[in-house]
Amino acid sequence: MREVEHIIEELGDWQGADPITGFQLVKTEDGRTLRIADLVDDDKSKRDRVSTALKDPTQKNNCDHVDIIIALGMAKEGFDWIWCEHALTVGYRSSLTEIIQIIGRATRDAPGKTRARFTNLIAEPDASEEAVTEAVNDTLKAIAASLLMEQVLAPRFEFRSKVSTNEPTDGFDYGDDGYQQDKCNVGFNEEKGKFQIEIKGLSEPKSEEATRICQEDLNEVITAFVQDKTALERGLFDKELVPEELTISRMGKIIKDKYPELDEEDQETVRQHAIAALNLTQQAAHIATSGDGEPGANTALIDGVRKFAMDVRELDIDLIDRINPFGEAYSILAKAMSEESLKQVAAVIGAKRATMTLEDARVLSKRALKFMQERGRLPSITSTDPWEKSMAEGVAFLARMKAEAARG
Repeated sequence: MREVEHIIEELGDWQGADPITGFQLVKTEDGRTLRIADLVDDDKSKRDRVSTALKDPTQKNNCDHVDIIIALGMAKEGFDWIWCEHALTVGYRSSLTEIIQIIGRATRDAPGKTRARFTNLIAEPDASEEAVTEAVNDTLKAIAASLLMEQVLAPRFEFRSKVSTNEPTDGFDYGDDGYQQDKCNVGFNEEKGKFQIEIKGLSEPKSEEATRICQEDLNEVITAFVQDKTALERGLFDKELVPEELTISRMGKIIKDKYPELDEEDQETVRQHAIAALNLTQQAAHIATSGDGEPGANTALIDGVRKFAMDVRELDIDLIDRINPFGEAYSILAKAMSEESLKQVAAVIGAKRATMTLEDARVLSKRALKFMQERGRLPSITSTDPWEKSMAEGVAFLARMKAEAARG
């Protein structure tokens, strides 16, 4: 309640409460009177009057009925204020469902409403603070929430493997040059808000369940991945990171745990589709953002996906696996935080960097086997390719463990 008072003081001079609606009346410096619905005050008579006023059907189409709603958990409870243009959340939200609900509150259609914004306010970790570790955790969770928000707002992806027998699909716009048989095409269906993207080397789902996951549940898979503390910490602050250690090993483990009923081939297919959706959204968002940090036109994300596909020599799954999914998030974080705080966060995370586990080694060894089948040799531990070197280290780790076990 004190925080609500501080907010009102910052907005202007309090003029009392409206006797009919219970809304707080605040006069701003420019002479405008703001009508603020305070749902934090838990005095039943006051809260019920404000809540009733917000639900008044005669005021539904009156954009001047209320200017600001201040509430605890209001986006979860739900409200029907179509004029809401800016949802400002204080503190992180770790639930994908909550994030979707909050976005939904601000993105309802209203006459004359052309844009909506969602802002997530979090405290910057203080380098002198004793509880810096807790502040770091909050920061990481907020980054995960922002990544999920971008994913929710992105058009749906329909991925297919690039093969010579592919043909254009009715309803999809493939750009000025149309569908090209010799290239990985990117099509967009505006009516359905869906991308169709061809990727070389992409696995196709075999089972009905894997097909359903790739079509409907990719955001759930991405949620589990970006909220995985190990993946997030390493992706943001491990300068020696090999991206495949996250995109292949870590994402592979998460999918194996989440969908144990799928066979290995379908688990790999789901992994590829999820990483493609996450990384293409991140790369497109980066391209779509202008120099001042503001997004461009409404088609910017669509144009960004097309531009990324055109800029690379060919869109293949190996290329997508080599992109750090958290690279763009770090760039934004570096601009938003002071250098001292950023170093402090990196130090906290770097101090607890994990060594290789038996499970990590097994995953890397399986990848090494696939590498040998494709290239006719085992990965080399002296390779200049960091991913090949990681696979070789996994094989060597397993070999050491077996040798130690044999010696008793």
